Amino acid sequence: MAIPIITVSNLVKDYDNFRAVKGISFEVQEGEIFGLLGPNGAGKSTTLEIIETLRKKTSGTVTVAGFNLDERPDEIKSIIGVQLQASGYYPGLSLLQLVDLFAGLYNQQVNAMELLKTVNLEEKAKAKFKDLSGGQKQRFSVATTLINKPKVVFLDEPTTGLDPQARRNLWELIRKINGEGTTVIITTHYMDEAEYLCNRIAIVDSGEIVALDTPDNLIDHLVASGFERPKQVKKANLEDVFIQLTGKNLRED
Repeated sequence: MAIPIITVSNLVKDYDNFRAVKGISFEVQEGEIFGLLGPNGAGKSTTLEIIETLRKKTSGTVTVAGFNLDERPDEIKSIIGVQLQASGYYPGLSLLQLVDLFAGLYNQQVNAMELLKTVNLEEKAKAKFKDLSGGQKQRFSVATTLINKPKVVFLDEPTTGLDPQARRNLWELIRKINGEGTTVIITTHYMDEAEYLCNRIAIVDSGEIVALDTPDNLIDHLVASGFERPKQVKKANLEDVFIQLTGKNLRED
């Protein structure tokens, strides 16, 4: 039986008179890719920020790898990696300089070139962050989550704004990181991405979990309810056509 690495019980977050998170409970199993999905304003980002120790909760309990959020937040910080948005980096520094900077903040000894190699950015080691393409910036953002050798990595909409080639390349990178034993928590607005990557997903709406299961089970349950798409689903989509015609290799600007 899988071991939960994250347990969230009756989590509540209030902002004055508004309840953004309404008693959410779920577990993330060690070694899985877990998706937290929902429309904007559903409460998923607030939930993740609480687990990441970035936001105070109103009530409920959260444990990460056995560490209670209320009692041992510093221990939780030491074993998680959190993806930053592009605005979180000094644009004039090179990738090597940024890796060294983050390694110093984590008090870690890191081989910067080896880290960049894991995300196919070794050739951009001396390039400034501001000069990277969108896909390169996202891959570097993922790389920085690995600096402290975390047990859990949090990725917040990692492929937003990427072209199909860069997007699928990042999917494989996420699978590679997970395959090496790291638990991954991901948010995304792309349902095909969640279906491809996630072992299980929780769908959040209006501060509550409305469904939690594997993608296949959720789809099968919907079909069993009598749901039918108004248009027959083809065996491929337009993105597949694009990839087939232009190739899967990354093309960096």
